[in-house]
Amino acid sequence: MTDIVVNLPSFAELNFGTIVPMIVAIVGALVIICIDLVNKNLDKSLYVMLTVLFLIIDFGVLIGYSGSVRGFFDLMLVDGISILAQGVIVIASILFIISAMGKLRFQEYRYPEYFALYLFMIAGFQFMVSSDSLILIFVGLETASMSLYTIIAMHNRKSALEAAIKYFTMGALATAFFAFGSMIFYALTGTVELGQISEVLVASNFENYPIILVGVVFMLGALAFKLSLVPFHTWVPDVYEGATAALAGFMSIVPKMAGFVVALRFFEIFIASEDRFVEVILYLVIVLTMTIPNIIALLQTDFNRMLAYSSVSNAGFAMAAILIGTTQATSALFLYWIMFLVTNLGGFTMLWLNRDKNNSFKSDHALERYSGLVKTSPIVACMMGLFLMSLAGIPPFALFWGKMYLIGASVNAGYMLLALIMVINSAIAGYYYLKPIVYMFLKDPIEGKTVKYMQNATTPIKTVIGFCAVAVIFSIFLIEPLLEVISYYVQISGY
Repeated sequence: MTDIVVNLPSFAELNFGTIVPMIVAIVGALVIICIDLVNKNLDKSLYVMLTVLFLIIDFGVLIGYSGSVRGFFDLMLVDGISILAQGVIVIASILFIISAMGKLRFQEYRYPEYFALYLFMIAGFQFMVSSDSLILIFVGLETASMSLYTIIAMHNRKSALEAAIKYFTMGALATAFFAFGSMIFYALTGTVELGQISEVLVASNFENYPIILVGVVFMLGALAFKLSLVPFHTWVPDVYEGATAALAGFMSIVPKMAGFVVALRFFEIFIASEDRFVEVILYLVIVLTMTIPNIIALLQTDFNRMLAYSSVSNAGFAMAAILIGTTQATSALFLYWIMFLVTNLGGFTMLWLNRDKNNSFKSDHALERYSGLVKTSPIVACMMGLFLMSLAGIPPFALFWGKMYLIGASVNAGYMLLALIMVINSAIAGYYYLKPIVYMFLKDPIEGKTVKYMQNATTPIKTVIGFCAVAVIFSIFLIEPLLEVISYYVQISGY
């Protein structure tokens, strides 16, 4: 008999450090569940603090990582892009979970499982950005998505349950698209690693091109759902309206950061090869995503839905960087999204502060609810106005610099028409961002309506708002150091 010798890799060769940040988040989730099993009467503040603690440890492990790029049977790819994206995801997650420290005891925060699911979700997003294996990306995507569906439903209102079901149904379709697209590329190349898929396709000079295009369309459909690109954006306003304002803000930032990195790794195969068909498809999707939600947002009378359509349009802006495909554009993508993070975090957290369980208006965040806000609560009006002006791209506030750098990358790469469309859409967006400001500063309070603001305000949430306001106002001093850090990580990744 012939002995079969299997050479298993040593522990050192596995480069276990590549998955330590995700393990920290997973262990944190399991610790929270175990504590709840022992004692079910602990205050939610303990679980918030434990969640923040494990995320800080996660971030520390991430920043301290200095090992090989590859690890864990070559499934992990912890390059500069991965570290940068994980950093944004973890910091954003820390800031958003602090919103659970509000005064009002909403349904989902009573359950420790909420915080465990939150950490599982973050681990899923981290796996998505730390691999070029379509299988591991799929596992990370599903881990994060299943947790997010449940978190939305835990709000336990009719609108929240409807939002969770709609998100789950659409998400299942996107999952099928991703699986089918992955199957096509595996059938064509014999591998599920994006780097090897690129090598095989280029070596074969893109043989069986019609089938490759079918695979691209399926993958674009799956990613477009996660990034809320047109025409896969229809779930966004309903889900954002059904979820809490804090969770809507989270969904507008963190899942999309993970989606952008996967899209960057996948479409780089075709952008680097100057594939005109794929470029045209991306161009159309990006232009439609910037324009259509902007026009729909003009008609909205609900603050939350308006910001939902705004976040769709902003995803189109950021996606343009992937089409452009230069190092400057990739750096611009991260700068833009970091500026969008501090602005959107501030805006949605202000909506969360003003949440009233006994709301007498048609919706939680109807624009007329904020009529004459400057007379009844001037500080709240000024803060909300600040974040809206930043979203509108008015200088010198945060998002202006992100938009300027992204448009500059577009012009430098020769995409003049795309840059012009970006400028026009920024002007359109400026109009509907000014509409709430008109309600707050130029209209009188509605007689007979008693509106209580800052119902949910606590010191931790006010601290987050203050941090966002300072970052938005003094962003001009942050741009240079941020760009240096971003450029360093982007260049070592080779994008």
